[in-house]
Amino acid sequence: RVFEGLVGQTAVISALESAITAARENSTGQEMTHAWLFTGPPGSGRSNAAKAFAAALICKNSGCGECDDCRTAFLGTHPDVEILDVNGISIKIDEIREVVSRSAWGASLSKWRVVIIEDCDRMTEAAANALLKALEEPSSQTIWLLCAPTLQDVLPTIRSRCRHLNLKTPTASEIGRAHV
Repeated sequence: RVFEGLVGQTAVISALESAITAARENSTGQEMTHAWLFTGPPGSGRSNAAKAFAAALICKNSGCGECDDCRTAFLGTHPDVEILDVNGISIKIDEIREVVSRSAWGASLSKWRVVIIEDCDRMTEAAANALLKALEEPSSQTIWLLCAPTLQDVLPTIRSRCRHLNLKTPTASEIGRAHV
């Protein structure tokens, strides 16, 4: 399963599994939403949680962890998963505009097009405002997964449009049990 690598994140995994079930059943409840914000300190696994969630959303088996969809989602090579990884000091408006433009394409092989923005706290203010427009008027097929160290690192207008999941640093005993 795709969530097995998320050590010490029981509550986060439970929320994500509920969202996947709701998405598969086309539930009208609050479990699934178009935008998620994963926060947590370095080493908590926030980017790994976002990638696992992306894999589970596009996998025909709800995140088996073994199929091509799961493997390519984790690698960022699946056509329906885009991972924006920061190469420079900041994420500039042109980068966000390109991602927002591609997000409108919709999914090609699965139900969802998933966009992961690692280190979204490094967006310039102009870039954040460009993203905000996409979050305010979401595509029916696009899921946004944003990652940042803390809630305070993200503009309040973006935070208010995302479902927040806070990851914690796993304890030494949790890490030990996971590697047995």
